[in-house]
Amino acid sequence: MIEVDNISKQFGDKKVLEDVSCVFEQGKINLIIGGSGQGKTVLMKCVVGLFEVDKGRVLYDGRNFSEMSFGERKPIRQEIGMLFQGGALFDSLTVEQNVTFPLSMFTNMSAAEKRDRANFCLQRVNLENVNKLLPSAISGGMKKRVAIARAIAMNPKYLFCDEPNSGLDPKTSILIDELIKEITEEYNITTIINTHDMNTVMSIGEKIIFIYKGKKYWEGSNNDIMHSQNQELNDFVFASRWMKAVKQHF
Repeated sequence: MIEVDNISKQFGDKKVLEDVSCVFEQGKINLIIGGSGQGKTVLMKCVVGLFEVDKGRVLYDGRNFSEMSFGERKPIRQEIGMLFQGGALFDSLTVEQNVTFPLSMFTNMSAAEKRDRANFCLQRVNLENVNKLLPSAISGGMKKRVAIARAIAMNPKYLFCDEPNSGLDPKTSILIDELIKEITEEYNITTIINTHDMNTVMSIGEKIIFIYKGKKYWEGSNNDIMHSQNQELNDFVFASRWMKAVKQHF
């Protein structure tokens, strides 16, 4: 579980987050949604420590991450898996080398142990016989699955996903959503996804935080969205003609 307690963040004179509080629950898909420039990406970066908060606290299972020094944060960082937008694989490394990269950085595993772990993680994301291929030789959907395999290589307690379906076709996006959900439940991970993909919201959104103008305007589940009276949320979620028809149906 990750607790966000009244955090604020500004850059110069511009307030980007203001007194945001929420809880990201263990074993669930936690989504951060909102329009461009509303603060959702900054919120995720503050939680993971890429930005320092100006006020408030971020707690990982009761541990005050915000007050820790860089060195003190290392044990928590080793419990974090990251799935970056676009996958962010190293083009010059093979698939296997990409997956073992965090193991080489943070563990004393032997080459054989790292290879075994990479094979396990690749099999878990339904990839086989791709170990020696370079990222340029595989499809976009396969790259995302390799990135997921790398993200879970350290057996993380917390998984952060930044726009995991960016650039993918609808069918592949559904497969990635289902895979993230399966892994979250199987390993009881606290998963946080930053997304504007309404298919993701409606299919796997168990805990949803809606950020608007730097504030938390709403929270609930994907079922709750269908009955929300929050105008700003409705304007965001039901912007498309198709989603308006869905809401009318309910």
